[in-house]
Amino acid sequence: MKFIHLADLHLGKSLHGVNLLESGDQPYWVDRFLALAETVKPDAVLIAGDVYDRGAPAAGAVELLSRLLTGLTDQGIQVLMIPGNHDSAQRLAFGRELLARGGLHIAPPLEAPGALTRVTLEDEDGPVDFWLLPYLFPALAGEALGIELRDYDTAVRAVLAAQPIDPARRNVIVAHQNVTVGGTEGERGGSESTVGGVGQVDFTAFDGFDYAALGHIHAGYPVGRSGVRYAGSPLCYHFNETRQAAKGPLLVELGPKGTEPKLTLLPIEPLHRLRALEGSYEEIRAELADRLPALQACHSERSEESASPVACCLLPVALSPDERQAGEYLSVTLTDRRVTPDLAEELRALCALRSSLLMELCSSWRAGDGEAALSADALREMGLAELFADFYRQRNRGAEPGEAELALLKRAAELAEQADHRAEPEPQHIAQLVETARKEAAR
Repeated sequence: MKFIHLADLHLGKSLHGVNLLESGDQPYWVDRFLALAETVKPDAVLIAGDVYDRGAPAAGAVELLSRLLTGLTDQGIQVLMIPGNHDSAQRLAFGRELLARGGLHIAPPLEAPGALTRVTLEDEDGPVDFWLLPYLFPALAGEALGIELRDYDTAVRAVLAAQPIDPARRNVIVAHQNVTVGGTEGERGGSESTVGGVGQVDFTAFDGFDYAALGHIHAGYPVGRSGVRYAGSPLCYHFNETRQAAKGPLLVELGPKGTEPKLTLLPIEPLHRLRALEGSYEEIRAELADRLPALQACHSERSEESASPVACCLLPVALSPDERQAGEYLSVTLTDRRVTPDLAEELRALCALRSSLLMELCSSWRAGDGEAALSADALREMGLAELFADFYRQRNRGAEPGEAELALLKRAAELAEQADHRAEPEPQHIAQLVETARKEAAR
């Protein structure tokens, strides 16, 4: 049995203000994957959750998923899909009985008596039972089973124990959970919303399965044993993820019962590569200026069509396919000076001239004794008011904030400490900040 393991597509995601649908990144990946599937000719494709980036996806994300699923089923490939914590299980499973007739199998929300969707496929070695486990919350799993469940590990084990799993047959589970080894978590991608330590399920919960196709963590790696595996996200959705090995779906070849599955990574080159640069101003400038003579020749030909040869590069979707593929999404961290408006404009122009987009620009340097760079720990120890004041200096060419600005910064820091950082700003906090600004301006 040969199948491809995918997870965490997050269709509709935006990265630093760039909509990855409109930029062409996610449509490009879908087209490359469909071409790959046509070459590999798997029996099935498993999609292990977080299909969309949010529960109420944009129309473009729905259309792109339709393109992906239609392309696979047109090739005669069975598709098995579960909802993740970013998906609305009810929306994703709409029309699932009808869709199953065409080879698209979608797990619904877990309901009483907690029965999972099972899809059985056959090859020369006999049947393979695929079990589709939607993202589980302990309380909802307890309601479905009619028992009280308080933690994720117990909930997953209880649900699996309620299934009529035949251990003599080959069994594969598709799940979307935070799977660990003895409470120790693996590498996170940087873009997962789950807080470390939350919702842990030990890998031994899947001991009865020949392969566990996992989603939820954006890095691809085995958990506890080779047959329990995260596929990782298809694209880098955070600059921290650039530290990982190549991204791509997993080809899984499942032999007779009792044999280890064979796993092969199938890398897909992205439309725009994410790259993080860190160094001095001169080092960064030299890196960005690399290859500029050849690129400038290309852009000079376009200068008559645009008032600025730089402007056409700032939006990747405006470039030709060849130029887009040559470009990058960049994060730059300066180690020897502040980020000033003039410096930021210069670096963005250099990036644009090489068909790249500067998504993130920051500095780890701060003037002081020895003019040393601040560590992450030192930054965390600074008070909010001090951080606000430092930000003011960076944006005002080193000028110190006056009494009115300091009062406003202090008030903003107080309100920020009271606020829930995960929620939208409270209207009363905004009103209080405006009132403080009004009073200071009236002095």
